Amino acid sequence: METVGEIQVKELNKRASGQAFEVILSPPTPDAKGDFPLSPLKKRETSMDEIKRKLEAAEERRKSKEAVVLKLLAEKREHEKEVIQKALEEDCNFKKVTQEKMTQKIEASKENRSARMAALNEKFKEKDKKLEEVRKNKENMKEGGH
Repeated sequence: METVGEIQVKELNKRASGQAFEVILSPPTPDAKGDFPLSPLKKRETSMDEIKRKLEAAEERRKSKEAVVLKLLAEKREHEKEVIQKALEEDCNFKKVTQEKMTQKIEASKENRSARMAALNEKFKEKDKKLEEVRKNKENMKEGGH
């Protein structure tokens, strides 16, 4: 056993994995004072000026933190406004494009209908001409046959 200052070191059995030691600290003596006192250091008395300064610093920190929070909220609101504005613009553009497409479809439908009606009218005129021809031929045959 080896003694160094107030510490005793006792070697235990040697093992394959290494050595083992037991460290024994000597009990403190009542008259001996250690390097570190057990009682906390006495605080010096704080003056009114120091208290005011600390309160002002705390108020400044609080105001700074509040300003940061308000700034973040303002940025968030601004972002929300931008998002809403963009959504409104996209909605207006969608309505405009949809209206234009519907107008084009209606116009195309009207043109197709007009073309079909014109074709039908032409067809009916042709049939009327043929009917008229057949009537004339029939009348000519009656007149020629009598």
